[in-house]
Amino acid sequence: MRPLQMVDTKTQYQKIKKEVDAAVIGVLESSQFIGGKVVNDFAQHLATYNGVKHVIPCANGTDALQIAMMALDLQPGDEIISASFTYIATVEAAAILKVKPVFVEVDKQTFCLDAEAIEKAITPKTKAIVPVHLYGHAAEMEKIMAIANKHNLYVIEDNAQAIGCDYTFSDGTVKKTGGIGHIGTTSFYPSKNLGAYGDGGAIFTNDDALADKLRKIAAHGQSKRYYHDLVGCNSRLDAIQAAILDIKLNHLDEYIAARRKAADFYDKAFVNHPKVTVPYRAAYSKHVFHQYTLVLEGVDRDALSAFLAERGIPSMIYYPVPCHKQQMFEAFGGSSYNLEITDWLTERVISLPIHTELDEEQQNFIVENVLEFINK
Repeated sequence: MRPLQMVDTKTQYQKIKKEVDAAVIGVLESSQFIGGKVVNDFAQHLATYNGVKHVIPCANGTDALQIAMMALDLQPGDEIISASFTYIATVEAAAILKVKPVFVEVDKQTFCLDAEAIEKAITPKTKAIVPVHLYGHAAEMEKIMAIANKHNLYVIEDNAQAIGCDYTFSDGTVKKTGGIGHIGTTSFYPSKNLGAYGDGGAIFTNDDALADKLRKIAAHGQSKRYYHDLVGCNSRLDAIQAAILDIKLNHLDEYIAARRKAADFYDKAFVNHPKVTVPYRAAYSKHVFHQYTLVLEGVDRDALSAFLAERGIPSMIYYPVPCHKQQMFEAFGGSSYNLEITDWLTERVISLPIHTELDEEQQNFIVENVLEFINK
């Protein structure tokens, strides 16, 4: 049996090695390392895939969020509403701009923003809602967009973990996450479903004026070289990463299918166990399983993680400390929040290996060891 990893990018690379190597060599031979045709082609291909008019590549997913907030003219003292049960980057981007993150509760089943909790948190200072499509499951975007429209708020989707996820509206319309809100953002960190071999990110929008502003902000605020219209930053996706991502984009749907197959295997093994809750799959969201996350009840999670590690099985806790309890957010009143569901989840979730290269032998070994521990 091959050694187990949370994400096996090496084996994945071996399968597309010829394509990737040729693409990288092409960039090296062109010597056009920043911008140019390769980056533009990838942006256009990703826009087509995600069903949006504009994709603005950038340096990473955190930059994507910050640039989105800058483009919406969020100012110090403004508020955005988001989850505490997420990776820190989602709300860190707001804090960098001295915009106040207002944390609200998540749905216990989907792990994504609770739409009813959002409306209760809106104040005159609220400017945007930032839903996170956590672990690859979509937030309830139809309700979130309705709330945003009612209160004249922007919606910035954090789509770093759910690229390729289809969202079905009540009228049967299907859109991909990241292309539903006013702006969508994503990360190409190597472990993502669409991962680079380094850092990278992108911003999505269907708004022409916003797209123009986003491009300017990502390039020092310039409309053309040496003419700077507004304060921006320096955030670029380099051509080598774009070339790699363009190859991998052609395989993204098969990667997602492999993750869903692995998730189905786990579901079958754990679905009726009284101490384990398998990931929920809402009818409106076609889960892409960036993570496969169990909720444990009556199980010593840390002891299980240690037990698995002894057997050569990696596991992860995403996320052991919610954002509102992080020291960096104390200045924004973090300790004043009472988020019972968020706290409950952070004490019980554990993620098992899931990636495109998992085989049945590996999954059987993982399942057997998890069940051995929780059944004793």
